[in-house]
Amino acid sequence: MPISLTASAANRVRTFLANRGKGVGLRLGVKQTGCSGYAYVVNYADAVENNDVVFDNQGVKVIVDRDSLGYIDGTEVDFVKEGLNEAFRFRNPNIKGECGCGESFTV
Repeated sequence: MPISLTASAANRVRTFLANRGKGVGLRLGVKQTGCSGYAYVVNYADAVENNDVVFDNQGVKVIVDRDSLGYIDGTEVDFVKEGLNEAFRFRNPNIKGECGCGESFTV
């Protein structure tokens, strides 16, 4: 299943890349950490590597390394603003549980 972006997330990525002046898309991955096991890693990508899978969504490239893909396959990425806070949020169909703070998850 593809990784998808909401309109809000796609707009945020396009705006940031334009202001940054470089980059090919949004890089998503996971790392082992936290009280539940895994946490999302979000960066802007300057290149596509050999081990990457690329999804094109709403004019934005979403780049995921093959090792992370099994954990986030089918995830929808949103960008939300709540008061002064703003962040990417993930709707991941693979999650079996999350920690209380929402920073890590299990699959």
